[in-house]
Amino acid sequence: MSDGGEDSTVEAARGILLTHGSMCHGMVDAVRRIAGGDPDALVAVSNDGKSPDALLQAVLEVAGPGPTIIFTDMPSGSCAITARFICRDPGNRTVLFGTNLPMLLDFIFHRELPLDELVERLTERGRSSIRSLERRDDHADRTVPG
Repeated sequence: MSDGGEDSTVEAARGILLTHGSMCHGMVDAVRRIAGGDPDALVAVSNDGKSPDALLQAVLEVAGPGPTIIFTDMPSGSCAITARFICRDPGNRTVLFGTNLPMLLDFIFHRELPLDELVERLTERGRSSIRSLERRDDHADRTVPG
């Protein structure tokens, strides 16, 4: 019920996965297979065969006016330069570099959070998902269970 005050709902963020080659298409496909949901929530844009101007135009066409996170594969290169340019003015757009699948899945399930809170959450999720397999001591029991 509204009391006539400001609406406290937050517009769900849109994600753009901007990568070198076809990496973005595979990752977005994986997110959709695992999480389902709105196909426009996360959009893939590749730099493949695009000039800097064409890449900029391709991202601007899907960005829209609402809150947007541009996910890139690396903090350098044509994708990062384009993302930095598009997000040069603070506000409704930001960039996350070094994207991984757990970060994108978390984005899909929490994209209604305020942008600053969402970015902090996704950055932590991405970092915490990077792990190595714990190596056993050479003298450990190597028996296979079962």
